Amino acid sequence: MRVLQVCAEIFPLLKTGGLADVAAALPPALRTQGADVRVLLPGFAPILHGLEEASVVAELRPPLGMHLAHGTRLLYGWLPACQVHAYVIDAPAYFRRDGGPYDDHGDNHLRFGLLGWVAAALAQGMDGYWRPEVVHAHDWHAALAPAYLRAAEESQHRRLAGTVYTVHNLAYQGMFGAHRFGELGLPGHFYAVQGLEFHGHVNFMKGGLVYANRITTVSPSYAREIQSPEQGVGLDGLLRSRAAELSGILNGVDPEVWHPGHDRHLAAHYDADDLSGKARCKAALQAELGLALDPDVPLACVVSRLAEQKGLHLVLQALPRFIAVGGQFALLGSGEAWMESAFRQLAQAHPESVAVRIGYDEPFAHRLIAGSDVILVPSRYEPCGLTQLYGLQYGTLPLVRRVGGLADTVADTRLETIDGDATGFVFDAFDADALVAGARRALALFRRPDDWRLVQQRGMRQHWDWTGPARQYLHLYRSLVH
Repeated sequence: MRVLQVCAEIFPLLKTGGLADVAAALPPALRTQGADVRVLLPGFAPILHGLEEASVVAELRPPLGMHLAHGTRLLYGWLPACQVHAYVIDAPAYFRRDGGPYDDHGDNHLRFGLLGWVAAALAQGMDGYWRPEVVHAHDWHAALAPAYLRAAEESQHRRLAGTVYTVHNLAYQGMFGAHRFGELGLPGHFYAVQGLEFHGHVNFMKGGLVYANRITTVSPSYAREIQSPEQGVGLDGLLRSRAAELSGILNGVDPEVWHPGHDRHLAAHYDADDLSGKARCKAALQAELGLALDPDVPLACVVSRLAEQKGLHLVLQALPRFIAVGGQFALLGSGEAWMESAFRQLAQAHPESVAVRIGYDEPFAHRLIAGSDVILVPSRYEPCGLTQLYGLQYGTLPLVRRVGGLADTVADTRLETIDGDATGFVFDAFDADALVAGARRALALFRRPDDWRLVQQRGMRQHWDWTGPARQYLHLYRSLVH
C-alpha cells in the first residue's frame, strides 16, 4: 500500500514539538508492516540540508495566487537522519527565512496552502513513478491536502486517493482572513459553512475535518473530548457530525531514540531489571544543575512549552510547598515571557532546590527525564502527550491530570493498585491544590523504596513503541482503499 504522509516538521532535522517525533517514527513503523511510505515536507533549510540523492520531480506551477518564482521545484530523495524517502518542496521565497518555521510574514496561508496542493498533485500523478493510494495529512499546516484532493476529484469525477487527517492539537487551527480564500485556488463553494468558512475567516483545520475521508486524533480520550463544547474550540458540532469517521490512535515512542538501555545522552544506562544506572543519572543531573547532591531527595521535572494549556502556572503555585517538604525541581522549556521570568526567579531564590533552563535542548531533555524521579504533566487538555510516555520508559513516574492521552496512558497509584496496574499519579481538578495532593502521594510512595521500584518497573515494562499504532493506521488505510 502506497501512503503519503504530509507534515511540516520531522525529527531530528526540524522540531518544534511532538509532531516532529510522530512524523519521524510513524513511516518506518508502517514500512516494517509492509506499507510503501513517503513523506512530503516543506523545504525549510534543515530539511533541504538533510536531503540526499535528490532529483527533480517537477517544476511547480500551482493555479493559485502564490506568485512562485521560476525554478520552484518538487524534489525527491532520501533523508538518512530519518530513514525515510521524502518529497521536499524547494520554494526558497517561502521556506528559507530567518526565524521559526511557522513565523507568519503575512503569507502563511500560501506557504502551507502550497503544501496541501502538492500533496493533492502527487495523488493525481505528478510523480509518474509513484502515486499514493492514501494521503495522510497532519495538523493545520497540511489540512488543505484533503480539500485540494476533493476539489480535484469533483472536477475529474473520479476517486483519486483516500484521505486521513490527524488532529494533533485542535487549538491551533490555521485561521486567516476571508479575503485570503481567493488566493488558494479552491472552488468558490468550498468557502461555506460546510467548508473552510469559520465565523468569517478561512480555517485550514476545518478544511481537513470536512473533506478528509477519516479523521483521527492522537489518543482515544481526546477524540471523545473534542466533541464537547469545553474542548471542541468551536468545532465540536462539526466533530460530532463526523463521529462515525473519527477515532483516536495513541502516539508511540521510538525505542531507538528513547530507551535508557542505550540512550547515548545519558551518564549511565539501565533497564527495568537493573535500575542502578538511574541513580547515577540522578547524581550526574544534580551535579550538572548545581542542585544539592542527595539521592534521597525527590527530584521532579518538567519538559514542556510554557503555557497555561500545559498547567505550568499550577506548577508555579505548587512549587513553594514542594520545596518546603524537601523536594527538588528542574525545568526545560520556553514560552510565555512572564512564566519564564517567574521560574527563573524561583531558581534564583532556591539555587540548591530549583534549576531552570529556558529554550529546548534535545540531549538535555533525555538527561533531565532519566535523572528525575517524577515528571509533571498537569495539562488543562492534552491530545496525547509524549513526555509522560518518556517518563514511563525511563522509570520516572508521571504525575498527570486525568485528561486526553494522559488519562489513556497513566494508571493512578493507590494502596489498592500498587500490586495491580499502577504506573504513576493522576489527579482531576485543574488547580494547584489538586496538583499538590498528587505530589504528596508521590512523596509518600517515594519514601517506600520497594513499592516505588515496583511501580517504576511496571511502567518500564509496558510497550509504547509504534508497532501497535502503525497496525491501527494500516487497518484504517486499508478500509479506505478496499
